[in-house]
Amino acid sequence: MILKVRNCRFITFEGYRDVRGWLVAFESLKNVPFKIKRVYTISNVAHGVTRGKHAHVHLEQLIVCISGSCNFLLDDGKNKEVTVLNTPQIGLYIGAYIWREMFDFSQGCILMVLASELHDAGDYIYDYEKFLEIIKR
Repeated sequence: MILKVRNCRFITFEGYRDVRGWLVAFESLKNVPFKIKRVYTISNVAHGVTRGKHAHVHLEQLIVCISGSCNFLLDDGKNKEVTVLNTPQIGLYIGAYIWREMFDFSQGCILMVLASELHDAGDYIYDYEKFLEIIKR
């Protein structure tokens, strides 16, 4: 599947499957398109809660749904698209200047986020109107 939102794409991971289950590896600058500097998870999100609601100035992320499912609203200021993550074999790459919102988390949903930078509060854009102003420049 191809996304119409710029600077976003799906990445399919080669996995290894046998009678013991699946093994999927995530490797910097190989199947992950950046050097991984931070990894975190999002889980136990209550029904009806929306997370995200921001964009980043520099940060690149690769998000993998380890368990369950979650919907993503992606917005580059011109195109908006809703997509779903529901398998650990496909990751969602989100580059800089993409507004994202995560919602409709299934029970037991676990997202793993691989990030290109350490946490930097100054890299976040939390105001949607400000986001639109910035990307118009």
